[in-house]
Parts: sequence; C-alpha cells; structure tokens
Amino acid sequence: MAEMISDILLAVGALAAAAFCLLLSLRLKRFASLDRGVGGAIAVLSAQVEDLTRTLARAEDGAKISADLLNELTERAEKTSRQLEYMLAATQDIPVKDEPAKAEPPSTFVRHEGAGT
Repeated sequence: MAEMISDILLAVGALAAAAFCLLLSLRLKRFASLDRGVGGAIAVLSAQVEDLTRTLARAEDGAKISADLLNELTERAEKTSRQLEYMLAATQDIPVKDEPAKAEPPSTFVRHEGAGT
C-alpha cells in the first residue's frame, strides 16, 4: 500500500513538473517572440539605433559643409572689409572740388595730466 501511495505521489509530481515545464515553455516563447515581448523590443530598438546613426552621420556632414562655407564667407568678408578700409582711407586725401584745399593740421590726441590714470 505504501508503494502505491508513493507511485501516485510520484505520478502527481511528474504531472505537475510537466505542467510547469509547459507553462515555462509558453512564457519563454512569448518572451522571445519578435512580434511581442523582449525580442520585438530589441528588434525595434536596433532599427532605431541604425536610423539614428545614419541621421547623425548626415547631420555631421551637413555641419562640416556649413562650417566650411561659413569660414569661406568670413574670409571673403574680412578681405572686403580691408579693401573698404583702404578705399575709405584713399578718399580722405582727395580735396573737395567746391571748396579750395585747406591746409589744416591733422587732429591729434592729447592726454591731460592726471586724467585716466
């Protein structure tokens, strides 16, 4: 009789273990599925990382092009500024036609004693 009880308990334990394994198998399939679960989340995140990497590369290329263009325009502006300064300096030596040329002393800066020290 004790053998029969132990056999029944062993069979019940084996059935419980089989049910537990079946439940774990179903949960694991759902967990790793590509449509839902962690597998799907990993696939989506991987695709997003690739998209962001491509977008970042395009943004870096655009920034480099913009920086190069800005440097070129800055150099042109500085060159034009120097040319305008030279032209303006050259026009100050030309006498006005309506007025006779006056020989005025050039204006000078004089520092007074005790001021600004």
